[in-house]
Amino acid sequence: MEKTTFTGYQKLVIALIAITQFTVILDFMVMSPLGDVLMKSLDISPSQFGIAVSSYAFSAGASGLLAAGFADKYDRIKLLLFFYAGFIIGTLFCGLAPNYHLLVAARIITGLFGGVIGSIGLAIITDIFTIEQRGRVMGAVQMGFAASQVLGIPIGLYFANIWGWHAPFLMIVLLSVIIALAILKGLKPLTKHLALKTDRNVYEHFRHVLATSNYQVAFLGTALLSVGGFLMMPFGSAFAINNLHFSQDQLPILFMVTGISSLFIMPIVGRLSDRFDKFKVFTIGSLWAMVMIIIYTNLTPVPLWVVLILNILLFAGIMSRMIPSTSLMTAIPEMQDRGAFMSITSSLQQIAGGIASVFAGYIIVQKNKYSPLENYPVLGYISAVIILLCIWLVYRVNLIVKNKTDPKNKAI
Repeated sequence: MEKTTFTGYQKLVIALIAITQFTVILDFMVMSPLGDVLMKSLDISPSQFGIAVSSYAFSAGASGLLAAGFADKYDRIKLLLFFYAGFIIGTLFCGLAPNYHLLVAARIITGLFGGVIGSIGLAIITDIFTIEQRGRVMGAVQMGFAASQVLGIPIGLYFANIWGWHAPFLMIVLLSVIIALAILKGLKPLTKHLALKTDRNVYEHFRHVLATSNYQVAFLGTALLSVGGFLMMPFGSAFAINNLHFSQDQLPILFMVTGISSLFIMPIVGRLSDRFDKFKVFTIGSLWAMVMIIIYTNLTPVPLWVVLILNILLFAGIMSRMIPSTSLMTAIPEMQDRGAFMSITSSLQQIAGGIASVFAGYIIVQKNKYSPLENYPVLGYISAVIILLCIWLVYRVNLIVKNKTDPKNKAI
């Protein structure tokens, strides 16, 4: 039986990967709560804001495809540091951008580097942790999402209210520099995959991974998983302010309470994913998320406590999908293909999300900068249909993983 407890070094890896993901997720997530401020202060339309969000996603997607051929040819820790340094520089440019066009340019630079970091982190996790451990590991790493809501977004909004929308990006830069130094000092080289090198060149390696049929199922599933979140997320704060009549001071409370609840929910989901069938946990979470998405996107002005409860229930469903599905996806690639597989996965996820953001920007209509958003429920219905498709695709992924981890076959 595989060892399921964590060593001291494994705990350090989890902590550093999680906090790295925290900064990358925060950099992307902060665009949503800043959405209303950016649209008003830069005098831009919902479609322009959708482009600002998707510019990161499209550049991240392109970067993932370009990096795929190289991802398995270097020490994974050095690769992580390289892209993290680029992410820091891009975020600094966001914090210094004086107008909309330069902000979009800075988001493109940030995406070129930041979009690859998640896939490198997944490759590191897959190399170091067994499949029996990965549910808990993914639960811990994805707590970066919750932490960004508990600490990062409320603090970022507080700074934005005092010093302007540039401040949250500069805050992320300072924190990321400290984390980069900790990674440099604390993590050991990770080169086991280099011993499995093939004679394939960069292009052949990329083509091999992209053309493998089992990998293609995971690629499509990951892309669709991303679409649902990107449809609604960019306009979440604008919906809360203009449709639910939240004030700017109440917005940090919404993110903080949801984040605190996620800190409790995600470890539980991670343990359930390791203890029970990951696909069953995913399916239950998906059906729950469908119901909550439809309810939430059709909300009219209600008391704050009602929105808080519904938001917690919504994110419980979302996390119950992402943790088990991500754990299953990491079990599919062979060790020598993991870096490329994760890069392509991340790339397709970002591109799909970028398309969804642009699409959502054209679906959403706002007559003026202070009027309610129209057609937000339409995005909820589309997300529900996509969730149903994801259940079928993740079912196929689950069959592939079960076949691969069968004792009669080669173990991962």
